[in-house]
Parts: sequence; C-alpha cells; structure tokens
Amino acid sequence: MCRHLGYLGPERTLHSLVFDGEHSLETQAYAPRMTQGNLLNADGYGVGWYQDHAAVRFRRAQPLWTDQSFREIAGAVRASCAVAAIRSATVGFPVDESSAQPFRAGTWLFSHNGKVEDYDGVESKLRDLAGDVSGVPDARAPVDSAPLFALAVRYWREGLPLGDGLVAVVAAVTALTSGRYNLLASDGTTLAATTWGDSLFVREGVDEIRIVSEPLDDDPGWTRVPDRSLVTAGLASGVRVDPL
Repeated sequence: MCRHLGYLGPERTLHSLVFDGEHSLETQAYAPRMTQGNLLNADGYGVGWYQDHAAVRFRRAQPLWTDQSFREIAGAVRASCAVAAIRSATVGFPVDESSAQPFRAGTWLFSHNGKVEDYDGVESKLRDLAGDVSGVPDARAPVDSAPLFALAVRYWREGLPLGDGLVAVVAAVTALTSGRYNLLASDGTTLAATTWGDSLFVREGVDEIRIVSEPLDDDPGWTRVPDRSLVTAGLASGVRVDPL
C-alpha cells in the first residue's frame, strides 16, 4: 500500500532522493520488498519540496518509472527538505493526479501510506471532525487519505506541533475504524511520521535524516521503527521515537 520518503539535510537533487539506491523509491514502484498485498505502486506519484520557504509540488497519475520528463527535471531541482510518495490505489478510488500525494496546505506536506477500513461508513464522521477545509483543495480529493489530511490541518492550525497533529489524527480515526495509518508530514524544517500497520525506517547521518517506508539500499545504518510509534526529526534535535 504505497511507499513514501522524507528527507532533511544539505541540498540534494530530487533525482538523488528519488532514483538513487539499489532499492530506490523508483524501484519500489515496481518491485517493493515490504508490501501489504500489492505488487506495484504504479498509480501515481508526487514529490514536494521547499523553495523560498514555500511548499512546491510535482504530481502525476502515471507510474514513476515511466516519466522520463520528471527524471530530467529532478536532476535540476535541489532541496534540503522533501517528501515523496508513490501510490497503489485502493480499489474503488480513482487513479488521478488529485489523489497523488503529498498533499499540501501552506507549508505543510502530508502523505498517507495505508487504508481507512469501512471508509464509506466513516467518511462523513471524519469530514465532520475536520470541519472547515476552505483554502485546502487537497482535503477534498476523492480518496480516503484526504479527510485524514484535513484533520491534520485542523490540528496544526489549532496549534499542535507537527508530530502531535499526526498522533491526534491516528487517535481520531482509530476510534472510528481499523486500518493502516502510516502518516508522514513536513513543515519545511522538521519531519514527523507514524507507524500503524506498515513498515517504516529511519537513517540518521552526520548532517541528514531520512524517513522511508523501505530502506533505499542495504546500508546497515537503517533502523526499523517499531509499529505504533511516532517519529519526530529535526537537524538540531535529531530523531526521537515514542510509542503511540
């Protein structure tokens, strides 16, 4: 069910973040190693990064490995903070660009790797909890991740820190239904992620941090995050893992 990646560190090309490594995000689009019932993540992709303190995105509905134009563009764009995602669409949801992640609101970028069970039965409750989503077009996307994003934006707007907002989303949705809720978010200077039903790994270097659904290579520096955990990361504060 989808794969995602978060990066903080010195400026790197998007190409290096998405395409480098024996098990790169591109490779995970057609050959994921830690899958939850799907063989491909071919239903779209997206990359979000920051330029002049603003969140910028590039999204498509096609498989990542088929987009030669993005491969060329990615080599010319550099970022010190980025979120990228590849999608395996749940049956019943459209394969279109509006459903590709990361979603964006202001400087927040958000990705959901997972599935809301019994979505038809809880969608209206989730959207009621999220409240006013004016000014957040991605919150209305025709996919189960959208109301989770809307909820996150509500909590962030109310003043919750990045990671606490994700924890509040997981608490709200799991009170209504089961599912898999690996969430990843950035505000341009920090990353936060939850594990709830799917894999997540962290690698912390001297001056960079990566959070990924699957290791991008066989480097022993990757650390698996326990299920039902919150990861918060900043270059000054380092990586912290707390149980949910």
